[in-house]
Amino acid sequence: MINLEVFGDLTDVPAGKYQPKPTTLTPGQEEALHPLWMSIDGLTKVGIWDCTPGKFTANRSEMAELCHVLSGSATVTNLDGSGSMKITAGDLLVLPIGWRGEWVIHEHMRKTYVLIGAA
Repeated sequence: MINLEVFGDLTDVPAGKYQPKPTTLTPGQEEALHPLWMSIDGLTKVGIWDCTPGKFTANRSEMAELCHVLSGSATVTNLDGSGSMKITAGDLLVLPIGWRGEWVIHEHMRKTYVLIGAA
């Protein structure tokens, strides 16, 4: 049986425990994850992510990510410098499989994420 999942207002969901951001380029930057759902095969994951200001690298070589920004702002830049986008609350960012780059969090950010791994 396949169950439906509905999540209400995600702005007030507790962030979870803050930990050092593993790929940070800014000392002291922290993130918190609050997983909400995972597919049976583990290839798709949904959750909430919070991050403090700073700069970090990201690698989506093995999965795509959809990010819906709930609060805060950031600039996301392709690794090769070919493109850069500023994102703020309300924006939906799509990072396709194979994307690599850097994030600069300007204001404490909260976003939902959907990670979709390749089968």
